[in-house]
Amino acid sequence: MGAALRRIQLGSALSAFGLGFTVPYLYVYVAQVRDLGAGTAGVVLAAFAMAALAVLPFTGRTIDRRGPLPVLIVAAVAAAVGACALGVSNGVTSVVLSAAVLGAGTAVMQPALATMLVWCSSTATRTRAFAMQFFLQNLGLGLGGLVGGQLVDVGRPSSFTLLFLIEAAMFVVLGVVAATVRMPRGPSLTEKVPADGTAPKAGLRVLLSHRAMVQLCVLGFVIFFACYGQFESGLAAYGTEAAGIEPSTLGIALAANTAVIVAAQFVVLRLVERRRRSRVIAWVGLIWAFAWIVAGYAGLGHGSQTMATAAMISTYALFGLGEAMLSPTVAPLVADLAPEAMVGQYNSAFALVKQLALAVGPAVGGPMGAALHGPYIVTFVLFSLGITVLALKLGRQLTPVQDKPSLSAVPSRVVAVSLPESAPVTATGAVR
Repeated sequence: MGAALRRIQLGSALSAFGLGFTVPYLYVYVAQVRDLGAGTAGVVLAAFAMAALAVLPFTGRTIDRRGPLPVLIVAAVAAAVGACALGVSNGVTSVVLSAAVLGAGTAVMQPALATMLVWCSSTATRTRAFAMQFFLQNLGLGLGGLVGGQLVDVGRPSSFTLLFLIEAAMFVVLGVVAATVRMPRGPSLTEKVPADGTAPKAGLRVLLSHRAMVQLCVLGFVIFFACYGQFESGLAAYGTEAAGIEPSTLGIALAANTAVIVAAQFVVLRLVERRRRSRVIAWVGLIWAFAWIVAGYAGLGHGSQTMATAAMISTYALFGLGEAMLSPTVAPLVADLAPEAMVGQYNSAFALVKQLALAVGPAVGGPMGAALHGPYIVTFVLFSLGITVLALKLGRQLTPVQDKPSLSAVPSRVVAVSLPESAPVTATGAVR
């Protein structure tokens, strides 16, 4: 990696480390430490998510017009302010507003960091850049949660204040590190004015006319709905209610998930980077379908408690294997589909789809996992198989280089290898 890319990855890892300090304990902090009740804690979590949904539609165009670096710095400052405010808030209004500011800041960071990775990488190196980011972020989240768990004490609100201050400090570090990055000059909407003087084609209409990107967004929604949207809601409820595992075992299962990602990421990368992206995603769907079947055995198989516990931990581990396969495929594919002047908008659109899935997933999966055990497993086995079907269908919309970047013989920093169908294509799969 070049110096710019190394600094971006460092800042991303440190911000994930800061998030790991507080994310697992946000509900406990609001409901028990500040004694605001479970209802307020639910509102805080909803405000965190809704703030992300509110800002992401405007983020992409700002990134494309102003560049990802200033957007990332502003987002890091906002997240730091939100974290500090949340750590000292003790009223309903202040807690909800602080969570909204924190949620908005962290949401904007995602497409800004992704766009910076695109600008600092080539088609040949982009797969490894995103895989490295995913690896470091998971490592940071895991270490942050581990260290934070040793510091928290429900009987001492000051211990939680310390966690939020550490999180804020990590966001400040991200902003400082980002400010030292010398970014290569990227494409801009204002530089893409056609010869006839008309406004350049950009915006939601262009994105929606791009069939491959629309199909990728649908696929992304199903991926995040069927996996990430269930980790701490439906799957956790199913594990405790149907499988009868101890709540503390869920922490071990999540640790197993992170451990598989950290251990397998670069082994998996060697296997997938020279294979078709659509086929890799299709295999993830099959792996996750098997993971849900294993979870079904844990809760419905009438085996011993030890076997049920082992099955639930294995389920989380299998999800981690699929995540390690997705990190070098999906995010780089979004970048390769984007026209040069719309990288930020494409990344923001995909981040918005992710947030929608993460909002809908717990709302649907939570009640099902707690009460409708059989239908819950069947539903998500089918969703996982749907990932396979959608991935194979998407593969037919991709150019050979988009589906298999290793076919690109000449390294290039050009983001787009295809344009939306509404725009004229001058050279198929061309690189400059």
